[in-house]
Amino acid sequence: QVQLVESGGDLVQPGGSLRLTCVDSGSFFSDRSMGWYRQAPAKQRELVASILRHGETNYPDAVKGRFTISRDSAKKMVFLQMNNLKPEDTAVYYCNILNTNVWGQGTQVTVSS
Repeated sequence: QVQLVESGGDLVQPGGSLRLTCVDSGSFFSDRSMGWYRQAPAKQRELVASILRHGETNYPDAVKGRFTISRDSAKKMVFLQMNNLKPEDTAVYYCNILNTNVWGQGTQVTVSS
């Protein structure tokens, strides 16, 4: 059984950095495409980074150049490095196996001075 657990969310000042971690405590997901989503209050959940099976990464314009997704398949982990954070990045961030309904519980990121 796949179980995703996110961590690393925190309160950070604008311009700061955070690194989110997603661990698969169940089955091995090294051959799956993975994504990080976020959902701000009263907004729809949106994809902010994805890493495909063969390693290709994709980002929307809102985070391109600031966010980096990576994975350590041996440790069953996926990471989201977030730099130059902005108040509009405030949201709950979720890890997801793409094209499935497998989600973690989310981790809160708050960007505020």
